[in-house]
Amino acid sequence: MTSEPLLPGDPATGPGPAAPAEDAARQRAELERLRDPADTAAVLERAKGVLMAVTGCAPDAAHEELLQRAKDGNRSLLEQCWLTLGALPPPRERPAHPATPPASAGAVESAPVDTGDHAEVLEALGRALVHVGSPHELAGCLLDRLAPEVAADAVLLYERLPEDGLALIGHAGVEAALAAQWRHVPPVPGLPALEALRSGRPRWLERPAEDRARYLLIGPPPERWLTRAWLPVPQGDTARVALGVLRRRDAPFAPRERELLRAVARLCGGRLRAFDSPRDAGAADISQTVQAVFDALPGQAVLLTPLRAASGAVTDYRIAAATPEATDVFGRTARDLIGRHLLENYPAVAGAPLWQGCLRVLETGVPYESEPFVYQDADVPAPVTATYTVRAAPLGESLVLSWLRYDPEDRQEQRLADVQRLGNLGWANWNLLTGEIAWAAQTYTVLGRRVDQPPLPLERLPDLAQPEDARPLARAIAGLVSRGHPLDVPFRTGTATGVRHLRMVAEAVTAPDGTPVEVHGFVQDLTAQRSAELALVESERAMLLQHGTLQAERALATRLQHALLPLPSKPVRLAGLRVEVAYLPAQAGIHVGGDWFSAIELPGSDALFVVGDVAGHGIDAVATMAQLRFTAKGMVSTGSSLTGALARLNQLLLHSRDGQITATMVLARYDPDRHVLAWAQAGHPPPLLVRRGEVRFLDRPGGILLGATGAPVYESLELRLEPGDRLLLYTDGLVERPGEGIDAGFARLAEAVRTHGCGGSGSLDALLAAMLADERRDDVCVLDIRMPLEEAQDAVGTPPEAGA
Repeated sequence: MTSEPLLPGDPATGPGPAAPAEDAARQRAELERLRDPADTAAVLERAKGVLMAVTGCAPDAAHEELLQRAKDGNRSLLEQCWLTLGALPPPRERPAHPATPPASAGAVESAPVDTGDHAEVLEALGRALVHVGSPHELAGCLLDRLAPEVAADAVLLYERLPEDGLALIGHAGVEAALAAQWRHVPPVPGLPALEALRSGRPRWLERPAEDRARYLLIGPPPERWLTRAWLPVPQGDTARVALGVLRRRDAPFAPRERELLRAVARLCGGRLRAFDSPRDAGAADISQTVQAVFDALPGQAVLLTPLRAASGAVTDYRIAAATPEATDVFGRTARDLIGRHLLENYPAVAGAPLWQGCLRVLETGVPYESEPFVYQDADVPAPVTATYTVRAAPLGESLVLSWLRYDPEDRQEQRLADVQRLGNLGWANWNLLTGEIAWAAQTYTVLGRRVDQPPLPLERLPDLAQPEDARPLARAIAGLVSRGHPLDVPFRTGTATGVRHLRMVAEAVTAPDGTPVEVHGFVQDLTAQRSAELALVESERAMLLQHGTLQAERALATRLQHALLPLPSKPVRLAGLRVEVAYLPAQAGIHVGGDWFSAIELPGSDALFVVGDVAGHGIDAVATMAQLRFTAKGMVSTGSSLTGALARLNQLLLHSRDGQITATMVLARYDPDRHVLAWAQAGHPPPLLVRRGEVRFLDRPGGILLGATGAPVYESLELRLEPGDRLLLYTDGLVERPGEGIDAGFARLAEAVRTHGCGGSGSLDALLAAMLADERRDDVCVLDIRMPLEEAQDAVGTPPEAGA
């Protein structure tokens, strides 16, 4: 028996000064007994861990020590455990332990540890471990307590697997992605945690350069933690869990730090053993009963006990029982699976359909059967994959999970089933000699028949077809059966969901004399494809009808435009000015635009020049263009000012067609006696003036586009024309290009005029060819107005609107 100083308030015999402590322990033990009888095992394991850390004894010796103290103090074992957990001895000299022989390979180092300097740390840790519920919480608790004592930056807990690999069961201080990457580690050489478990002795990694060359270090990057310690956690004579303490500090572990870490590893041994204890007696009884049944069953199945949070939500499952043949994706057998947690060992299940299906089983009690799926854990150094079908069924508050792992032949059959399901087709075989018939499950679905109905003989398939399709199908089947001619026949069949469009393809297997003896084929459902084809034909018909309507509308608009906007065949003379007109319709689209012009003589020998652009295309744009054109001429001819005419035209658009049409315009009136051109504009591009080789755009007077507001303000300006001047009025189609700013278009126009139109013989055609080299997306209308030189008058024709 391992001796230990008496705990405060824990006399060896009888009541004494510590009676209040005993009463509190007894009351607490009674409360635990009433609330959860099975927690006795968990409390016992924690108390044993405390004694192991304090005295350095083995688990069996710690258990005997607790029994003896309970007997000496006339207390129950549970009361003694709570007293042990409630107080640790103060630092004092302790009896020496008998010398122990050197640890052999795989045996846990069991030398006594001097914990006198660490009593307060171990006491606080022992109290904290009482509330720890999982290895992951244990790692977090250790990091909190060890960070100030040994400068720990991360804590890892690795469990040794049956195949000699490692599984990460708890971590703190590392990112989730890094933990997932190193969750499962195969038994490769150079793993310090595995070496510590094999030898039973700690591994102290304190020389970064040498350690990187010798060991496989957890990273990236390995330089993140410069010193590391890996200690076996004793659980009996061996250890299956390694405790890793990782530090950024580049300094060896001090002797005091090593002693503390050895004591902490011993303290964790009892706590880890408690995790494997059942949570309640009822669950233990169920697990034992189910395990007894499982031991007699073939196949692969486990009993999952849900682990719930305080809110009642399922956070994980514990494997409470397993059939002898149960083997997981990593090769672990039934004995190794019991006690493990589902998500800690198979993280890829989290959030997957299998996880959601298990939750539904717990909620509804209805069993769940999964489709075949591939379990793939790629975040490990040696990725593993396997294909499974899983079934989950309720058993009390637990789940029975059974699964089938597919071998390559099973996967090939499953792939064939998937191809048939995705292609909506099914195979069928008819033996013409024996009469045997075999259909795939998907064939029943395609033909609209129930799976409990017998498959039809080949000659009766036409009975399923629509009357008008039955005869061609029967004729093709007769040719296949009698002469071996392959068939590929579409037909329709009526089902409860409507008419289906099917296709049958088959060929015959013949005897040596050429007689068909067997038929292999498949039936495919083409309803969706046929529906899409019919929809496409209907869409094409509608498009052709719409195209014809648009073409007719364009032709009508073009005729209206030519009737309303006649173009002169050559330059004309107006009020002493030479005027040339160009109108070019858009090349893109089929609608006619609303660009227009006017160039007429007014009463009193003045001339009126107008260029406008109605927003939109088609009949509405042409009609609005005609309305604006004739109204503008009429108002100016009867004495209205330019700004007054624009204001009235604005009101006209606001009160016509629900106020949805806008337009831009330039109005100019030329006085030949004074050689002055007065002009106003409504949101239109500025005129361009060419004078003595200089090209510039006129400053625009104020004016917003027509139809935009009910209270516009329009202004006018005057320009004195000189002999040789050239003035261009134009619509925006001349300067606009897709993806280009309007300023760039103005610059192009100015450059083209300098190149092709500065001289007296500058051609409007050459200018337009330079500006409109690309496809036009909008109509273009241009008025080219020139004042001839006094010494060279151009020959001109008759004004296009004389007498209008």
